[in-house]
Parts: sequence; C-alpha cells; structure tokens
Amino acid sequence: MTPWYELLLAVLGVWRVCHLLYAEDGPWDSIAALRRLAGDSAAGRAMDCFYCLSLWVAPPFAAVLAPDWRRGVLLWLALSGAAIMLEAARAALSHKEP
Repeated sequence: MTPWYELLLAVLGVWRVCHLLYAEDGPWDSIAALRRLAGDSAAGRAMDCFYCLSLWVAPPFAAVLAPDWRRGVLLWLALSGAAIMLEAARAALSHKEP
C-alpha cells in the first residue's frame, strides 16, 4: 500500500505541472512560447483546458505509484480529479474579496 504522503505528493505534483503548463509563463517565458508553438493543435487545445491537461499529466505519476495496471487506471483518474479539485479551490479562494 502506498503511504498517504506519496499520494499527497503525487496530487500536488500533478496540480503543479498542470498549473505551470496551463496558466504560467515559466522561466524566460518558455512555457508561454510552448503554448504559442502548440497553437490550435491537440496539444495546444489540451494546454488551454486544465481538466484535459490533468488527464495527460497524471499517468506518469500513477505509473510510479501503482503496483498494477488496474490500480494505475484508478490512480490516474483519482490524481486527475484531485488536481482539478485543488485548482477549483485555488480559483475560488483567489476570487474572494478580503
């Protein structure tokens, strides 16, 4: 069984990579340039959608933690969902007035 902190690290890792690719310019505007380069391709459209992006970012994290493919599929979807929930919470908190 995977320790809880490894699952937490995976969730935070998926959220961090997704947020970087979706909403940040990155160092030296490298991520912004990558988004421009991707344009209207499938990869570019995925980078415009946090939900879609989380489905592409989560599998490597799930593969590292899952002991077999069945649990890997469940973990893939769970990590994606958890990253989406974190992003929704972040967005809700950032729009609140002090």
